[in-house]
Amino acid sequence: MRRSRHITPADRSSDVRDGEPTPADSLRYLVHLPDEYDADPDRLWPLVLFLHGAGERGSDLDLAAVHGPPSLADAGHEFPFILVTPQCAESSQWVTELSTLSVLLDEIVAAHRIDPTRVSVTGLSMGGYGTWSLAVRYPDRFAAIAPVCGGLWMQSAAPISSLPVWAFHGDADEVVPISATEQIVTELRTLGADAQFTRYAGVGHDSWTETYENPELYDWLLSQRRAS
Repeated sequence: MRRSRHITPADRSSDVRDGEPTPADSLRYLVHLPDEYDADPDRLWPLVLFLHGAGERGSDLDLAAVHGPPSLADAGHEFPFILVTPQCAESSQWVTELSTLSVLLDEIVAAHRIDPTRVSVTGLSMGGYGTWSLAVRYPDRFAAIAPVCGGLWMQSAAPISSLPVWAFHGDADEVVPISATEQIVTELRTLGADAQFTRYAGVGHDSWTETYENPELYDWLLSQRRAS
């Protein structure tokens, strides 16, 4: 996959300088394009937004690709979708960046051949919280979500009761207790939602390695479509 570096909102790119903190309401991000992206100018591609954890915040954009799909893409794995990986500033967290993430998605969709019915989001730890919160804020934007060891801050999951969900969490997690995911999944299932939940027995906070190395996750994400 081809990797490139960007800044959103694009019209503020001149305010972002290497080696300096990212200004408020701006995000550095990576784009990985499939090798076949230019082969068919009429083909629309699925989009997967990946949100990293708290340890990858800052102004060194390469940190955002340490774990998960961008790490696999950098290692040579070819995904059949466009992968977008923003980086959260050191002083921020994803749940306070939801509006900026929405702007990022608007810019990506405008600049690339994206199938608007096949946009999904996944993330780990802080990014798992961001995944849940972004979907609750913008439930009509996504075809599916896959939060890993995340949770919700004093919010109801009711807005995403119609959204396909596959959540992941280790039952030995001492950083984000598995109850954070269990509560959300219980609420969603009570509402009749399509909510899958994979519990990893004996696994601590790193439930993302096994999750993102599982090809079934990507098959599932790509099989989902948002109603037009």
